[in-house]
Amino acid sequence: MSRNGSGTYTLPAGNPVVTGTTIASTWANNTLTDIASALTGSLASDGQTAMTGNLDANSNKIVNLATPTLSTDAVTKAYADALVGGAGSFTSLTVTGTTTLATSLTGVLKGTSGVVAVATAGTEYVAPSTATTFTALQTFAGTSSNANLKTSNILETVTVSATAATGTIAYNVTTQSVLYYTSNASGNWTVNFRGSSGTSLNTLMATGESISATFLVTNGSTAYYNSAVQVDGNSVTPKWQGGTAPTAGNTSSIDVYTYVIIKTGSATFTVLASVTKFA
Repeated sequence: MSRNGSGTYTLPAGNPVVTGTTIASTWANNTLTDIASALTGSLASDGQTAMTGNLDANSNKIVNLATPTLSTDAVTKAYADALVGGAGSFTSLTVTGTTTLATSLTGVLKGTSGVVAVATAGTEYVAPSTATTFTALQTFAGTSSNANLKTSNILETVTVSATAATGTIAYNVTTQSVLYYTSNASGNWTVNFRGSSGTSLNTLMATGESISATFLVTNGSTAYYNSAVQVDGNSVTPKWQGGTAPTAGNTSSIDVYTYVIIKTGSATFTVLASVTKFA
């Protein structure tokens, strides 16, 4: 800054222009001692008159520190630091053109309620080298000449439970691909497929989609079997591999039931089922 003969302070020319759309920024480790308590655009006799307004394009007055309007005049980060001071922040600042206001920010930037900050990889954007958890349905469409997905392997969630199969068993497809009961079955059972306790499979799936589920049931000296299948609490008659539904389980083994559930219409499903003995 320079002081002219009339006792006013003017900003030097030739620095980046700050104007345009609104952002907010924060800088630390600066003070207002040399400028905030001294300037109104002209010096008082004691040189200690406080700033009270905007940076006026014509008079270069600096006013309204909380929400400065920096327009037309050249203002660099150094002046912005001095205006803000300490850990203060602009609540409204507009920037156009080349500026040094964000030189300390590197990476992918985000804007939230006017605040510009560095986004977090894996949480706020997908980065190739950072694990990302998706909570929404992701669709990989591919093209007529490209497959939708290529991977060298895939991990599936298995729920392992020291539970004995019996009665009606709720199978939530949103929480597992495989359900494994490790205690000996105590009776024949019905398996009821649903999205979750609060979401039906009919809501979860669109017509023309399928989902697979596997149920591992441990049998002891007395064998039991899956005697009925439901989807969202409604009975469905599966089409069993080989054309015959099981009428018994296998003793001292793990019986693995595999189901392919195809939605063919609203609340209408075809279930393809099979059972294999592992002992």
